[in-house]
Amino acid sequence: MKKYKVRISSLALRDMEEIYGYISEKLGSPATAIKQYERIAEAIESLSVFPERFQIMDIIPKLSKDVRQVIVDHYSAIYTIEADTVTVLRVLYGASDLSAKLQGRLS
Repeated sequence: MKKYKVRISSLALRDMEEIYGYISEKLGSPATAIKQYERIAEAIESLSVFPERFQIMDIIPKLSKDVRQVIVDHYSAIYTIEADTVTVLRVLYGASDLSAKLQGRLS
């Protein structure tokens, strides 16, 4: 079984920190924030095996690489696959306008 390297962009890391901060501080639930962070991290780690299992997104203009998403609760981890590497570009709240947030802000 082929294993992929999983790389998380600085924007995706910042997105995850912001999600944690929002749930922990704004909603006042540090325990829930940790659990949500861990669920997202586990989903991202799972991309090391068969990352093609999630469909290609068609909500943004075609880029040079196919963009996919894995949905975790109300969040989407947006990623690309190139050779043996999966790169997580963003982690965004699913109810937001993903297309608008992704325009020109993928790396």
